[in-house]
Amino acid sequence: MHFLDAPPRYLFFTGKGGVGKTSIACATAVRLADAGLPVLLVSTDPASNVGQVFGLAIGNRVTPIPSVPGLAALEIDPQAAAQAYRERIVGPVRDVLPASAVQHIEEQLSGACTTEIAAFDEFTALLTAGPHTATWRHIVFDTAPTGHTIRLLQLPGAWNDFLSSGKGDASCLGPLAGLDKQREQYRAAVAVLADPTQSRMVLVSRPERAALAEVARTHAELAAIGLSHSCLVVNGVLPDAAVAGDPLAVALQARETAALAALPPTLAALPQDRIALKSFNLVGLSALRALFAPEVPPAATDDLALPVTDFPPLSRLTDELAAAGHGLLMVMGKGGVGKTTLAAAIAVRLAAAGLRVNLTTSDPAAHLGDMLVGTLPTLTVSRIDPRLETARYRDEVMASRGAHLDAAGRALLAEDLRSPCTEEIAVFQAFSRVIREAGKQFVVMDTAPTGHTLLLLDATGAYHRETSRQLGGKGLHFTTPMMQLQDPAQTKVVLVTLAQTTPVLEAAELQADLRRAGITPWAWVVNNSVAASNPRAPLLRLRARHERPEIAAVAMRHASRYAVVPLLAVEPRGVAALLALSAPASGV
Repeated sequence: MHFLDAPPRYLFFTGKGGVGKTSIACATAVRLADAGLPVLLVSTDPASNVGQVFGLAIGNRVTPIPSVPGLAALEIDPQAAAQAYRERIVGPVRDVLPASAVQHIEEQLSGACTTEIAAFDEFTALLTAGPHTATWRHIVFDTAPTGHTIRLLQLPGAWNDFLSSGKGDASCLGPLAGLDKQREQYRAAVAVLADPTQSRMVLVSRPERAALAEVARTHAELAAIGLSHSCLVVNGVLPDAAVAGDPLAVALQARETAALAALPPTLAALPQDRIALKSFNLVGLSALRALFAPEVPPAATDDLALPVTDFPPLSRLTDELAAAGHGLLMVMGKGGVGKTTLAAAIAVRLAAAGLRVNLTTSDPAAHLGDMLVGTLPTLTVSRIDPRLETARYRDEVMASRGAHLDAAGRALLAEDLRSPCTEEIAVFQAFSRVIREAGKQFVVMDTAPTGHTLLLLDATGAYHRETSRQLGGKGLHFTTPMMQLQDPAQTKVVLVTLAQTTPVLEAAELQADLRRAGITPWAWVVNNSVAASNPRAPLLRLRARHERPEIAAVAMRHASRYAVVPLLAVEPRGVAALLALSAPASGV
């Protein structure tokens, strides 16, 4: 494995939900510990399932793994970190400032940006020399710090006085207000991340065109901030021995081969490893130790025959939606689960029924144009362009608030507006315009990956609270975008997942976040299900067997209504193929 050649002290595994980064991070930690090296495995994923992989409770404390001498694990709890971070900032002024001022500070610190910064605050101590980290020869991180976080930390220190004087515009710089005393520690941590002798980024992907394009964007984002020392791991490659005799497997392998042959140049230049698709679940030590080893293909036996199941098709959901005649439908989920495809499939089916539909996206990486070959008379396609909206918003703020500042103040305001969360505020304004359209037609929104979506909802919630504060006491009637999102008669949220442990856990975590915001998801869709595609290959049948408990968890524990979309031999592109996604799934 190239990514394990002369490994530096810090290894960061990053990738979208469902690509296998947690499994690979855990297997790496076990391999290093088996070599006699003391290793700490750290998860910064809010939906961490590291404890499940090892079969024990870990949590926000260093926990030895009893069956692997020298290995310990830690799950950083972002919510707990955010609460402690907020209290560290608000506590000293709670009895000093007026209650309204304290409330304003707490409002600034209530969003997803605070959670992201606080989580980074937690593990910077692991990146700088100290007695509590000297024990470990290697520290393996499941998920790397995002480019978003590091760009925030690289902003100049002058914003602190700028914000305190009330000159800064609304952005996510507020959560940084408590970092000034630790700025040197953060600068040292970022330097460690950028040093190839100390840190290595491992980009994990599946052998799929969209997933590889997504990880290429991640690599470009990290390289732009100085983190260019990366390796690529392509996980879940279908082995040749698993293909014979199964038309579905043959088609899947052809798709994988084409995707890998067209690897983006930035990824092709990286050291690359490929890990074969396994028939077993990656839970437990024996599975982790077998992950990097070749697997003997399972033989075709009667034991692999599974009972036929009639999974609820996507058409069941779209037919129920069509009865309303109009409304906003938000398709949400982690990156890599197929949100864009399913949003397009739902929009096409509604439009095929003669209903007016605007299919739009807030995802800067969306590929709706590539997805929709052909059209329907009642279907329009639009896009909230983050760059365009951000430029428009910056111009507006500079023209209004900047008009009253001197040259130094304008320079600092311009720096404030280069914060990555400025984009979220600009996109929120465009998002609000789109919401209004849903009163007369269907608006199907393909949302950005979850973290960006939550930031968007934070902006929506902050706007709602400020509007309520200003207008509510005056007895005036008003409707905010958040009120529409919270109204199930106007807005329906569909969560998309894969029939795998990590994506289901992540979707459940997103559902909990939405419910805390007063939004109850309307339905779940399990996408790309092997169990619904009737495979013949023994390896795929074993995979189908392992999917069933995850589908059952969605049906019985998480969703009030759900649908299952089968894994298809051909990528769904064009109106006819997208309509076929709504066909009943046969099961195996």
